[in-house]
Amino acid sequence: MPTRRNSSFFDIDWILFISVLFLLFAGLITMYSFVGDNYYANRQIIWIVASLLIFFIFSLIDWRFLKDSWLLVILFFIASLVLLILFGGSQIKGAKSWISLATVSIQPADFVKILLILILSKYFSKRHIEIAHIKHLLITGVYAAIPFLLILFQPDFGSAMIIFSIWLGMIIVSGASRKHLLWIFSLCVVSFIFLWFFVFLPHQKQRIISFLDPLSDIRGSGYNAYQSQIAIGSGQTLGKGVGYGTQSRLKFLPEYETDFIFAAFAEEWGFIGVTFLFLIYIVVIWRILAVGYSAASNFETLFSLGFAIFIISQFIINVGMNIGLLPVAGLTLPFMSYGGSHLITEFGGLGILMGMRRYSRATHRDNMKNEFLGPA
Repeated sequence: MPTRRNSSFFDIDWILFISVLFLLFAGLITMYSFVGDNYYANRQIIWIVASLLIFFIFSLIDWRFLKDSWLLVILFFIASLVLLILFGGSQIKGAKSWISLATVSIQPADFVKILLILILSKYFSKRHIEIAHIKHLLITGVYAAIPFLLILFQPDFGSAMIIFSIWLGMIIVSGASRKHLLWIFSLCVVSFIFLWFFVFLPHQKQRIISFLDPLSDIRGSGYNAYQSQIAIGSGQTLGKGVGYGTQSRLKFLPEYETDFIFAAFAEEWGFIGVTFLFLIYIVVIWRILAVGYSAASNFETLFSLGFAIFIISQFIINVGMNIGLLPVAGLTLPFMSYGGSHLITEFGGLGILMGMRRYSRATHRDNMKNEFLGPA
C-alpha cells in the first residue's frame, strides 16, 4: 500500500532541485551581457521566479486523482483545439505556434507535452498486462498524432519530434512487442518520405540538406549550425572565460540565448565546463527516475519515465543540432535556454513529480515488477 512521507511541508528531492538551480544559473550567466543591454537575462529572472512558484505549488498537490478522472482528456482536447486555432494567428520566426499576450508570448506546444505524458501514463498504467496488443499502440498513437500533426503544420518540426519521442519512448518502456516496434520504424520511414515531398517547406528541406552537408550553404540555411560549431570548437579545453565568447557576444552566433545557448556556453567554459554540464544533466535524469522507482503506482512510475524521456529527447536534439549531428530544429535546452513556456513546462513537470513523491510504495520492487509487466 502507498504510504505518505512524513517530512517537511515541501517534501522535494533537494539533489534534483539544486542540480536544476545550477542549470538555471549556467543559462543566466551565458545570456547575461556584462556591458549594455541585458534584456533576455532580466526577463529570464522573472520567468524563473514564476516557474519556481509553480514548482512549489504543484509539489503540494496529490496527483493521484488524475488516475480516475476525465480531466486529463478534457484538457488534452482543449489544448489541441488551441493548437488548431493558432493556424489563424500571427507568424513568429516562420511558425504560427505562439499566443501573444501584451509583451508576453506563450507556446502552447510545450504544455501539450506534459499533458501527453500524463495521458499516456494513465492509459498504460491501466493496461499494463495487455499492452502488447496492437490496438493500444493505435489508440495511444491517435493521442500522439493529434498534437504531432497540428504542431508539425504550424510548422514546428522540433516540438513535433519531441511529441513523437515521448510516445515512442513510453510505448517502449511500457512493453510493446518488437514486431510492433518494427512496424513503427517502417511507418516512420514512409512518413518521412511523405513529409519530404508533400509537407516540408523549402527552408526545412534546406536545413536537412545543410545537416548532411554543412558547407553547402554557409551564408544561408547552414549559417547557424556552422557558427555554432565554430563557437564550440573555439572553446577548446578551458574556454575563453565568462563574458569573452566572441561568437556569441559579437553576434556571429544567432540566438545564443535560446536555441544555441549550449554553443555559447561551450565557447566560454570549454570542454571542462561542458563535461560538468553533462554531469549535472545526468544527475537530473537520475533523480527523476529515482522518483519513479519508489512511486506509489504504475501511473507515477510511467510519468517519471515519460518526463525523463521528454528531458532527454530535448537535450539530445538541442545539443545534437549545436554540434552538427542533427538538423537545426528550433528547440530550447532544458532549464538553460531563454523562454517562459518551456521553463514553466519543465518546472511544472518537476512539481508534479514532487507531488507524486509525497507517496511511496512500501511493497517490494519484485511485486512492482509483476504489477507493471505482468507475471512471468
